Amino acid sequence: MHVDWVPYSATSLVAGASALVVGAVLVPGDTDSGEALQIVMQHDSRWLAVAAFYFLGAVALTIGVPAVLTLLDARSTRLGLLGAGVFVVGCLGTAGYAMLLVMIRALVRADALAEGSLNDLAADAGLGVFLYGWVAAFYLGELLLGIALLRARTTPRWMPGLLLAHVAALPVAVLLPQQVSAGTVLLSTLGFAGLGIAASSRQLTA
Repeated sequence: MHVDWVPYSATSLVAGASALVVGAVLVPGDTDSGEALQIVMQHDSRWLAVAAFYFLGAVALTIGVPAVLTLLDARSTRLGLLGAGVFVVGCLGTAGYAMLLVMIRALVRADALAEGSLNDLAADAGLGVFLYGWVAAFYLGELLLGIALLRARTTPRWMPGLLLAHVAALPVAVLLPQQVSAGTVLLSTLGFAGLGIAASSRQLTA
């Protein structure tokens, strides 16, 4: 029996991007160690919710990537596949980050991690390499997918344009994370939502 998997993949793409927005809203990007400890101690369920949304978002985005690949054409296949591979690595890093949040919560709840220790943990060079590598893979994959989709011309230009705008907004998000972090993630969410709808519509008309 033939199973049309594209709508399911497209729905997962939209759900995953939406989950990342919720996670970004619950914990602003510039949360310092003192505020993080306060959230864990006083709002334990909020911390767990952030980890859950990041993890579910990473899994759902990974499942949704094949729907994006259906929007490529012969001119953009190689670049799109490269972008998809790098983006999936970024999604795996997001899932790992969610698990790191859960581990930090467990250490704080067990009184094994104080504010100074959390500062030392955040300053660890090895951990920083993995965290920055994850972020770089996520944004680089998104950039390559956006360029590939613009070359393919199978969707309205605003859809990949929003992905590229999200990448371009990264320096602003770093400088003003509290004010704009959730807003910049929303750019990516709207872009992926449009791509999911486009993939489903294209499959129905094929």
